[in-house]
Amino acid sequence: MHIPVSDAKGKLTDLVRRAEAGDEVILTRHGHPAVRLTPVGAKPSADEMRARRLAAIDRAVADARERGAHGGPSAARSQDYLYGDDGLPA
Repeated sequence: MHIPVSDAKGKLTDLVRRAEAGDEVILTRHGHPAVRLTPVGAKPSADEMRARRLAAIDRAVADARERGAHGGPSAARSQDYLYGDDGLPA
């Protein structure tokens, strides 16, 4: 829903309710989009943020181990492209 800022002044409460309900509310100025009303999500707890950060660090460490020291494949996988699935030269 696009609505001019001048019209939105008198309908702000209704527009906020619609945005909270999931409607896309965009305020326009001179016919061009200026502001989007979006609901604020629940702020995660400190424990939840800590768990997310630790999970991201664990993923980064696992990815780095997979890539090896120089960003390429690990030494154990560096020559895999030379051999087929049966273990014989490709």
